[in-house]
Amino acid sequence: MTKRKFELFALLICFMAFTSACKKKVAVAPPPPPPPAVKESAPPPPKPEISSFAASPADIQRGQSSTLSWSVRNATNVTIEPSIGTVQLGGARQVYPNSNTTYTLVAKGPGGTAEDTASVRVTIPAPVTAAAPHKSLSELLSEQTQDAFFDYDKSNLRPDARTALQHDATALRDIFKSFQGAKVTVEGHCDERGSAEYNLALGDRRATEAKDYLVEFGVPAAQLTTISYGKERPVCTEHDEDCWQKNRRAHLSASAN
Repeated sequence: MTKRKFELFALLICFMAFTSACKKKVAVAPPPPPPPAVKESAPPPPKPEISSFAASPADIQRGQSSTLSWSVRNATNVTIEPSIGTVQLGGARQVYPNSNTTYTLVAKGPGGTAEDTASVRVTIPAPVTAAAPHKSLSELLSEQTQDAFFDYDKSNLRPDARTALQHDATALRDIFKSFQGAKVTVEGHCDERGSAEYNLALGDRRATEAKDYLVEFGVPAAQLTTISYGKERPVCTEHDEDCWQKNRRAHLSASAN
């Protein structure tokens, strides 16, 4: 083989080796992993919403009532002031304001606070000169009011006592139209069991509970006083439960001028 042919043959071998290497697969790097998902933050809690808060009627005369009604959402605590305090998310309440009053509802929850107001305008009717009543204050109280009865050794108001005092509140508001400025005493009484000293304290608590409930239902506090007679003035003297129940009571009487 000549030198020229040998060079051509060597060049051919190099070319074939080069092309063979070019045909080999080139390793491809795997794609990078996807970035971690971003965790979405929880949405903030909803703000309390007062759907409605109103007084109906908004204009009354002193001694009359207005009804507050309300509806609230997304709240954990709802209050109405003055005088009412904590209430449910929705409801209605009778009020007996003696003068113009603006009631404020505040609803609180994890999402914040909401507030609204409702006003009641109170007018004072012109005094009416009435003819002298045919019956005395004591007679009207005896005819138109009821006693509120209590459980043994208790001063909290039972449901039947609340019903009786609601009736008494209506009667007193009417009676005071004829006896303006008159005062009525709420008496607290007990049965014969227990010491005189203990029953005097128990009778005082019963009289106070009854008075506060009458005021809540529109009876002027300035025209009510309280007194405890303990077990000293029973209306029944038998020694049994039926008689004792009659003596555990709150009774209304005319106050001495």
